Amino acid sequence: MMQCELALIGFGEAGSTFAAAAGWGHRARGWDLLPSRRAAMGDVGVIAAQSAEAALAGAPMVLSLVTADQALPAAQHYAPFLAQGALWCDCNSVAPDTKRAAARAVEAAGGRYVDVAVLAPVNPARLAVPLLLAGDGAEEAEGKLRAAGFTNVRVVGSEVGRASAIKMIRSVMVKGIEALTDEMMAAAEAAGVADEVLASLDASEKSQPWAARAAYNLERMHTHGARRAAEMEESAKTLLALGVAPVMTRGTVLRQRAAAGKGKA
Repeated sequence: MMQCELALIGFGEAGSTFAAAAGWGHRARGWDLLPSRRAAMGDVGVIAAQSAEAALAGAPMVLSLVTADQALPAAQHYAPFLAQGALWCDCNSVAPDTKRAAARAVEAAGGRYVDVAVLAPVNPARLAVPLLLAGDGAEEAEGKLRAAGFTNVRVVGSEVGRASAIKMIRSVMVKGIEALTDEMMAAAEAAGVADEVLASLDASEKSQPWAARAAYNLERMHTHGARRAAEMEESAKTLLALGVAPVMTRGTVLRQRAAAGKGKA
């Protein structure tokens, strides 16, 4: 078996993007459940292993780049094939508890688990994508990832789950804004006022650091949450009349009302 510097479990967008950008070639071996993705490994010179066991044999570092629902099964099923002391870098977007469960499987088999949070789309950032690392092996993993070509790597702690907590909680805002945008634009277009709504948002936009913005938003909710909840109930009625389900808006009503209660307390 040819010695390799790293193994890739999963060769979708992330794995193929990283491999092409880094030019790992035969320094890397890969495994994917889909034959088409295993075939794609050859396009960038990565050795397509005949099994997960063959991909992991002797590899000092593994990048787990599967879908979120497969992150834990991959760790559980493939951990027995790890070389002793190998770093399992779990780069998947899953909850801290999921990563802690995966860590138990990896460490029980003699590997070392590293919680990796990927904080931006891999395209176009590629090897400059921000990576946060946590776990006992995070310091060593940082060095190996930098040696593999990654340029934006930072250790955030020794506790597995810390990096993923940052990622998952951040996603509440990032993905929530996307969902709110969809809800707002559907209603604005149905009402024929999209240009005016967007122009109004441009006019009211303030450039602030997120710490200041979060503090301001929370203070406003605590002080005016009851009134704002009532306003948002009317917004929900507006969307319903336009044929748009106010999924996010109803959640805003609940949050504003709860914040008002905290303010009174």
